[in-house]
Amino acid sequence: MLSNLSHSLIYFLLVVVGAAFLVSPATATDHIVGANKGWNPGMNYTDWANNQTFFVGDFISFRYKKFEYNVFEVNKTGYENCTIEGATGNWSKGKDFIPLEKPGKHYFICGTGGCNSGMKVSIVVHSLPPPPSASITATKHSSESSKHVSDAAEVASGRLLLLVLRGLVVGLVSSIWM
Repeated sequence: MLSNLSHSLIYFLLVVVGAAFLVSPATATDHIVGANKGWNPGMNYTDWANNQTFFVGDFISFRYKKFEYNVFEVNKTGYENCTIEGATGNWSKGKDFIPLEKPGKHYFICGTGGCNSGMKVSIVVHSLPPPPSASITATKHSSESSKHVSDAAEVASGRLLLLVLRGLVVGLVSSIWM
């Protein structure tokens, strides 16, 4: 039998997940590394990454056998040499959701030796495009420009909301099953 606290947590989780579905689907993307093949040796993650477009606010997710593999975010030298020295992040839960918070090049490797077998991926994270600016001299397009600015702002705020909601869900799920 579930306690009142468990009922409250489950209810809260359902509300948060429901709210996440109300946010526009164009807000954030969860990029699952390797798609249905996951984070495993012998894969070409360069091809996978080249077919993705990453934006600030998106997630990169790694799925693998817990205790067998892991994920480290490293610098370019660590990526090229398969070393974790100076790593800026590490994950080992088997289902890792990593928020992409900064634009630029990001490097991820497996730190249990899998890197030498191809378990490494580099990605480029892009900033969200700025909203289009309205032309001061072209007044006949002002209402159309305002709509584009409003749409861009709505997408940006939706991405932020989804990022916060997903963080809450991941935190709650982790605390319930840990």
